[in-house]
Amino acid sequence: MRVGLVCPYTWNVPGGVQRHIADLAETLIGLGHRVSVIAPADEDAEPPPYVVSAGRAVPVPYNGSVARLAFGFLSAARVRRWINEGRFDVLHVHEPAAPSLGLLACWAADGPIVGTFHASYEKSRVVSVTAPILQSALEKITGRIAVSEAARTTLVEHLGGDAVLIPNGVATERFAMGEPLPGWPGRGGGPRAGGSGGEGEGGALGFLGRMDEPRKGLQVLLRAFEVLGRRRPGLRLLLAGPGDADDVVARVSPELRDRVVVLGMVSEEDKIRAYHSVDVFVAPNTGGESFGIVLAEAMAAGAPIVASDIEAFDRVLLGGRAGVLFPVGDHEALAAAADDLLADAARRKQLSAEARAAVRAYDWSSVARDVVRVYETVSLDSAGVVESGVGA
Repeated sequence: MRVGLVCPYTWNVPGGVQRHIADLAETLIGLGHRVSVIAPADEDAEPPPYVVSAGRAVPVPYNGSVARLAFGFLSAARVRRWINEGRFDVLHVHEPAAPSLGLLACWAADGPIVGTFHASYEKSRVVSVTAPILQSALEKITGRIAVSEAARTTLVEHLGGDAVLIPNGVATERFAMGEPLPGWPGRGGGPRAGGSGGEGEGGALGFLGRMDEPRKGLQVLLRAFEVLGRRRPGLRLLLAGPGDADDVVARVSPELRDRVVVLGMVSEEDKIRAYHSVDVFVAPNTGGESFGIVLAEAMAAGAPIVASDIEAFDRVLLGGRAGVLFPVGDHEALAAAADDLLADAARRKQLSAEARAAVRAYDWSSVARDVVRVYETVSLDSAGVVESGVGA
């Protein structure tokens, strides 16, 4: 099957949607399908061979963040040419409601179109203003996928129609195998305290996400670290993701700064190693997450997790069975939960096992098969109405 995947966000800027599309593309290629991806990309980027650049993107406020999107005459021309040359059996558009390549692809395409909806939000000024324009494109989508119940609810309430639920995928085997970063002993020996001491003194907490994006919750974690760092003299904090490292460190009390390590943007390999370097992975997000791919990755790596109790995280962590949940935004509760977990090696081991078992449901080997079934369905019924609920 010839499959065209449309990515709305800049390919070389880390993000859950980009990672989802890359993993899906590589899994489909491994299954024998012919796959091409079109995405915005910076001029100096070197995307993999299956990615076609639609040109540079511009920053646009979207879903409580600033996304780099592409929308204009040049992008439209490149999308149209890509579709004509690709002669795809199915066009798979991700975030078709975003003002980017997905809309352009829907307008340009004539064949079967599948749309995957990732985002979750209560209100969107962009979607409200552009609703009439969106409908002209969305009505051409013959199969709709939502990555979570939250994303599905957003689709139903804001755009109408329904979708089949297929979660984000994660390459569980890839994340399961990883060595700690240099200078980080990893989880094998339990929490450390500057090379000496025991369970009650040290340990390592980890965070991965955009450090300058408030909804990722780093500010909550930093406040919790202020509390817990004084309680545990050897506690360290490992941070990875885009953002100003100097600004982050400046927000920490001087006496704790030497225990904060900021990696910045990391490669896929180092991201996996970071998950294996900490005793507890923290996901303090305050909202706007429909699934939480970072959570699934940490689970696949076997990291014990403390996460805010937003709906998406509660679902992925099975209501607290595969990770500890704390009230969103409550740094004191986060500090207490992390402290308890750092002091209890048996509990960490139990959560690690539960997480690895739970995340198997999100392995790409299973998720990709479900996506292909949607492709097959819309290919057979390109008119757009599918009784099974896949159609719009």
